[in-house]
Amino acid sequence: MHRFDLLEPNSFEAACAILAGDGEARPIAGGTALLTVIKQGLLLPRTLVNLYKIQESREITYDLELGLSIGALASIYDLETSPLIRQYYPVLAEACHVVANVRIRNMATIGGNLAHGDYQSDPPTVLTALDARVELLAAHGKRQLDLSDFLLGSYETALEPGELVAGVRIPPMPPGTRGVYIKFTTGSSEERPCAGVVAVVDGESGICRELRLAIGAVSPKPLRIDAGEEMAKNKELNPELIDRIAAEAARAVDPIDDLRGPAEYKRHLVRVLTRRAIRNCRGGGQAELRS
Repeated sequence: MHRFDLLEPNSFEAACAILAGDGEARPIAGGTALLTVIKQGLLLPRTLVNLYKIQESREITYDLELGLSIGALASIYDLETSPLIRQYYPVLAEACHVVANVRIRNMATIGGNLAHGDYQSDPPTVLTALDARVELLAAHGKRQLDLSDFLLGSYETALEPGELVAGVRIPPMPPGTRGVYIKFTTGSSEERPCAGVVAVVDGESGICRELRLAIGAVSPKPLRIDAGEEMAKNKELNPELIDRIAAEAARAVDPIDDLRGPAEYKRHLVRVLTRRAIRNCRGGGQAELRS
């Protein structure tokens, strides 16, 4: 294991000051991704800045007008079990529940998950569908980005040198909105997804006012299927329309060939899983997202 200095600031501001003064320093929280990279020799930092003891950045709060606020150091397990997330955004709790295993979920943080930019990860797909925004903090100030703008590609984000993910914000959802996340793996359930699809439907009396559809794990970043969402607006989600939306999702993705399958196989998966996710939403396959 590579030797490094370990610093433990007591606030995000202090951590940002350290990172701004040392271009070789790297932040670490749960360490589930970073320590693996270090062990493989792909990154050899001289200094690690441990964020894990900054307690105030673990909070999860909800406001009826502003929505959900998640501290960057909240663990994936915290999101999975949070009463607020289970009540207002159950599809996010479900996506966190299927991440790896409980040991990883207890260590991995949502801020680290997003900063790592792994395209084969469950939470970013659902957060993309929920119009999440990322709060970023640096020594020179704060800024917010839509998650879709923050995630640039496979293991690539809009984080600037010395900048940290400080939190995640999700706007309130319309009453009665339903969401379903479906993850498909080619091996055990603990593996990263070969494909992940989330459908979020706001509708009543059989009419869809709004569909949010995001596809993850097949392309360099989670992808919203804008044309498919437009097809569903103020329409009845009948089998024919669902099939058309699923076909559009398969057409829109740009799959990556990897060990989990070739591109055409993943296109087929996207079509099948999209159809299934929308049908489950329409049929009440999961609890409502309530406001």
